[in-house]
Amino acid sequence: MFPLNPWQSGTAALMALSLTAGTVAPFIVAAPSLAQTNFSDVQSNYWASEFIQQLSQRGVIAGFPDGSFRPEDPVTRAQFAAMINKAFQKPVQRQAITFRDVPGNYWASSAIQQAYITGFLAGYPGNNFRPNEAIPRQQVLVSLANGLQYTASGDTTTTLQYYNDASSIADYARGPIAAATEKQIVVNYPDLKFLNPTVTASRAQVAAFIYQALVSSNQATAINSPYIVALASKPTTVTIPQGTAIPVKYDQAKKILVTKDETAPLTLTVAQNVVTQEGIVVIPAGSQVVGQLKPAQGGSQFVAQKLVLTTGQEYELSATSDVITKTETVKKGTSASAIITNTVLGASAAAAVAAVTGDRAIATEEVLGGAGIGALIGVFFGKNSVDLISIEPNTDLQITINQNLPIALQ
Repeated sequence: MFPLNPWQSGTAALMALSLTAGTVAPFIVAAPSLAQTNFSDVQSNYWASEFIQQLSQRGVIAGFPDGSFRPEDPVTRAQFAAMINKAFQKPVQRQAITFRDVPGNYWASSAIQQAYITGFLAGYPGNNFRPNEAIPRQQVLVSLANGLQYTASGDTTTTLQYYNDASSIADYARGPIAAATEKQIVVNYPDLKFLNPTVTASRAQVAAFIYQALVSSNQATAINSPYIVALASKPTTVTIPQGTAIPVKYDQAKKILVTKDETAPLTLTVAQNVVTQEGIVVIPAGSQVVGQLKPAQGGSQFVAQKLVLTTGQEYELSATSDVITKTETVKKGTSASAIITNTVLGASAAAAVAAVTGDRAIATEEVLGGAGIGALIGVFFGKNSVDLISIEPNTDLQITINQNLPIALQ
C-alpha cells in the first residue's frame, strides 16, 4: 500500500548534551577475572540478557552484591557517565569545567569530568550537571550519536517516520536519533515502532544502547536481536501498484466546463506526497500529471498520459479519473462573465458559451490549452441553450493508476 503522507522545544535538554565529539580510539577491555556475567534476575530468555552479559564481560557494567542486576532500575546521568567512560576511550575535546552540583568527593566526579571533556555529555545552564537526574532514552541516544560523531545521511523526518511516536521526540534530539537509527544503535522492546523517547532509560536499555554503539564503531561483535531497529536499505526503484490513488489538484480554476464530445488538454498537480509504508517519497507533492479530458460514457473523464516529477524525471502514466456526468445549462441571455468566473473552458465549450450568450469576447487564457474558438462558434449558432459537463477538478479528477508504475529513486 502507498498511504498518503502525513516537536517540542528542548533548549535545556539540548544544552545537557554535547554537540561536539572527536574520533573514537579503539578500546579493548579485558574481562576482569572475577567479572560476574550471570545474574539472578536476568534469565537467558530476557530480551536484553546478551547485551548485559557482553557488557559485563567487558567490565562496562556490573551487578549488585546480592547477585542481581536490576535491569528495570532507572539510570541517572552520573551512572550513565560512568558507563560511557568504561565503554569508550576518546581524546580530549575541551577543557574541564567545575559543575556546581558535583563536589570533588562525589563518587562519579571523575567520570562526569571525563564524559564532559571527551564530548559525550555537557551540563545545564549555570554550570549544573544534575548528576542524580534520571536520564531519558532520547538523551542516551543523543549522547552516543554526538559522542561518536554520527550524523544522519538520509532525510531526518523520513527516517523518524519509522517510529509511531516520532512526534514525541524533542527538536534537539531529532537529528542525532535519526543518525543513531541509521547506525542501528536503537533497541526498542517490546515494540520496534515505539521509541518512548521521554521515558527514563532503564539499566537494561542503556546496556543495549551502549553495546550497539560499540558494534556501530566496530568495537564489538553484532548480537542477533529482534529488537534492534534496522531500517531497510533504500531501494533504487519502487513500483507503485495498479489501483493506487494519486491525489491531484488544479489551481487555475474552481470549475472546468467542456462539451460532451470534446477533448481538451489538462495538466494537474499532485496535491500530497505519495509514500511507501516505509516512508519513502516516490511521487513528491508538486509533481505534474499531464493528460486530457476526453468524452466517456456520456460524460467526460481525465486520462493521464505523463507524470513529471519535481526532479524533472518523466514517466508514461496510465491513470484515469471517474467519469463526470454533471451538467450545467447555459441559456441565451445569460451573462458570459457570470459563467466563466473562476472557470476555464474547453475550446468547444467556450464556443458554445460565446454563441448562446452572444458574447464573443471570451479571453484565450480562459480556454484550456489556449485554443482558438472562432471556427467552432458556427456549430452552436442559433441555439438557445447548451448543456456542458461541469467538473470540479479538486474533487472530481482524483486519479487511479491503471497499471504498475516503476519509479527510479534518486
